[in-house]
Amino acid sequence: MHASRVHVSAPSPKTGATRQSDTERESPRLAGTRAVRQNENDNAIPFAPQLCCPKSLTNSERSVVNGARIVDLATMKLSLLVSVCCTAALAANAQVNVTQKNNNPSRDGLYIDSAFTPGNAANLVRDLNFSGTIVGNVHAQPLYIEGGPNGPMIIAVTASNNIYALNASTGAVIWQRTDIGPAVTSGLPCGNISTVGTIGTPVVDLASRSLFFDALIDGVVKKHFIYSLNVDTGATNAGWPVDVNATAMYNGILFSSLVQEDRGALALVNGIVYVPYSGYFGDCGSYHGWVVGVQINNPSTGVMAWATTAVKGGIWGHSGVASDGTNMFVITGNTSGTGGVWGGGEAIIRLQAGPFWSGQPTDYWAPTNWFSLDNGDTDLGGVSAMLIDVPGANPSQLVLATGKDGNAYLLNRNNLGGITAPVAQLSVGFTIGQSSATYHTSQGTYFVFRASNQLKAYKITPTSPPTIVSAWSVSQTGQGSPWVTTTDGTNNAIVWVVGAQGDGQLHGYNGDTGAVIYAGTDVMTGTRKWNSGIAARGSIYVANDNKVYAFRIPGGGTPTPTPTATATSTATSTPTPVVTPTGTATATATPTATVPPSPTPTPSVCFVIITEPSCGSVINTPPVDFSVALSDPTDPSSIQPTDFMVNGTPADSFTNFNNISIVFHFNTSPAVPGLNVMHIPPGAFNCRIGGTPEVTCTFTYQPSTPTPTATATATATAASPTPTPRPTPAPRPHTTPRPRPSPPPRPVATSATSGTTGTPRPRPTPVPRPTPPPLPSPTPPPIIDVTVGPGFAFTPTNVFVPVGAIVRWTWAGSGHSVTSGVLCTADGQFCSPNDMNCQEGTLSNIGAVYEHIFTQPGAYSYFCFAHCASGMTGVVVVVPPPPPGPRPTPAPRP
Repeated sequence: MHASRVHVSAPSPKTGATRQSDTERESPRLAGTRAVRQNENDNAIPFAPQLCCPKSLTNSERSVVNGARIVDLATMKLSLLVSVCCTAALAANAQVNVTQKNNNPSRDGLYIDSAFTPGNAANLVRDLNFSGTIVGNVHAQPLYIEGGPNGPMIIAVTASNNIYALNASTGAVIWQRTDIGPAVTSGLPCGNISTVGTIGTPVVDLASRSLFFDALIDGVVKKHFIYSLNVDTGATNAGWPVDVNATAMYNGILFSSLVQEDRGALALVNGIVYVPYSGYFGDCGSYHGWVVGVQINNPSTGVMAWATTAVKGGIWGHSGVASDGTNMFVITGNTSGTGGVWGGGEAIIRLQAGPFWSGQPTDYWAPTNWFSLDNGDTDLGGVSAMLIDVPGANPSQLVLATGKDGNAYLLNRNNLGGITAPVAQLSVGFTIGQSSATYHTSQGTYFVFRASNQLKAYKITPTSPPTIVSAWSVSQTGQGSPWVTTTDGTNNAIVWVVGAQGDGQLHGYNGDTGAVIYAGTDVMTGTRKWNSGIAARGSIYVANDNKVYAFRIPGGGTPTPTPTATATSTATSTPTPVVTPTGTATATATPTATVPPSPTPTPSVCFVIITEPSCGSVINTPPVDFSVALSDPTDPSSIQPTDFMVNGTPADSFTNFNNISIVFHFNTSPAVPGLNVMHIPPGAFNCRIGGTPEVTCTFTYQPSTPTPTATATATATAASPTPTPRPTPAPRPHTTPRPRPSPPPRPVATSATSGTTGTPRPRPTPVPRPTPPPLPSPTPPPIIDVTVGPGFAFTPTNVFVPVGAIVRWTWAGSGHSVTSGVLCTADGQFCSPNDMNCQEGTLSNIGAVYEHIFTQPGAYSYFCFAHCASGMTGVVVVVPPPPPGPRPTPAPRP
């Protein structure tokens, strides 16, 4: 009975006074500038007098920025007496939630908890009574969620697609989902993770009490699904999951789960959940860097995506997508096959809601040596983007990138600048895969990260422009990512890190000096490189393979300020808003949530591809005609000139070819020198299987350099330059006509009536005819080559060819076919090796060659009969010829 009363009355596992960000309740802030407020869902704070708690603070209330903290004007209006009475209760009982990777959208990794003074931190102890048992390898950070019927929870996910909610006090399972679907253990083209399921860190929306994560599920076709669960019960929310293969497309690039991995953390910004994707270790297949956005209130149709135009360019960093509350920031890795034309790789990309990318220099930055980095597989995106504010600097709102080239780069996040020099740059050491952290103290603004077996901290100076200077570094065996605690936002900064895959211990360092504050002695098993822990209510939680660990401030951190927070001998003396039935694991655990059957793939969407000028191309003549191709015929009545825009200008007219290829015409070319943006709005074309998604991509117009005109030579006395005399044309060669032999004289005709002889008329000498030139040989049709294999891929996946072109497939791997059709169903239009028996899917081996000539415009999908389920598909887009223009008026003859 006594144990039960204690569990009922305790509002949290530890009662340390804690203040930290809440994604849905806090207006988006950057490093060190987060509001201290209670959750808006709480109309009254338990254990506090009613005078303190008639209303909670909302995002709409104005705030005053004071250094790195935000003081709400509403609290400033309270009298001193009321504030003194209420401060302790507010600090102890305001809701605390860690809803996302690194605690905040900026990915700063900062936790504000008054319990973590240097003295308390030095005496941190591992809670040996915390169970924390889970099943599977862990590559994601845990989350901490309050405000539900089960009390404070730890959310942990594993690569086996197991999802857990644990009691934050005991580590007992509250609910678990082990039926999401089988994780992938074989059949991937490359990689260094043996079990691939849920890898990236999830995100929680507190308003809807929903948990979002990405899971790779094995099957006939390996697929990424984006899930939404009720965070309090584990049940799948209506309308979820979202099949990424079936819904994600950008500029004609189709998402292929087989070659895409979700390493980075998810983000939730203004009602849209964003999921980043990279490739697998080994850079195999035609993967791209992707960001897929799903409207959480409209998952069935509210899916948009952005991808690198060039192949590869993965988003590898552990923190995934960063945000300033409006825009999203990601960093891409190396691309390939660009020929020196930038296609989205080695860059910081700023995305607008959707995601939507403008293609303007304000929304991307790449170093001037990006092509060299590409060729050396030297990813700029070794670490995720992190947003930092530096008061006094100009610019002061910055984004940080650190990568495999060993440099740290600072950029003005409000105007990234395109391909140019950064605001600041410093060689800091090799970094890859991890997440970093940033914090403010009275000594300045810092960022900290791991470089091999060193933990390094640097300062950003408040100058114009800002610079990067070294602060401190310590040797520390392991590969964990750092996070930071402060007691109030600026004081007592402690940098925490786990010696992941090293010494396996938790370490804490003074944020200003690097001096050791906590030297852990408990060795944790199953640590994973790049992982980071979290801090909440005087506790630190670290999720490792098969187990979550908890470390506590001795005595539970800051004592509870009011006697109502402590259990009394009478069970009814102190009511609480949420009552946990018992303190034992079996009593608090709820049954596994009932779930719907495994997701059924949805039909493929109708996609549209801009074929001329193609996305990412460089042209030298300003175009007036723009061609698009559809994967399925569209309703001709739905086509409008406004369906296609360049730089915001709609087309003037269009020509429809068989409802599958459309040419949009502009009376005057809308192209401008430099980067140009082509845009097709969502639903522009109504195909038989639905509307087309939104398409946005760019091309570069580089005007041809005209031949310089000869400049007239000026003389001292001439009033005007002497015109250059026109050169005398060279005389044409004269051909002497070949002499023609004189014909023999005609016989004299005799008149039948008179018998007289007629006089013959003289015949003019004929003019010799010139020998006609030989007829030109017909131009052979162009041949476009596609490689079949090795692995489960056609390279390139999508090809654009003119009418009459030949596509030639050459086998570099064995056991594959080229079979036309969609959704792994042959349609009989063409197939290897000889266009016969297409339904049988005849397989060929290395060295085989198959050709097919395409005579009609359109988009032709095909697949490998044996490996379509593994994502081995391709598309041939046949571009229609441009419409004939007006015949030029011949120049008058002289």
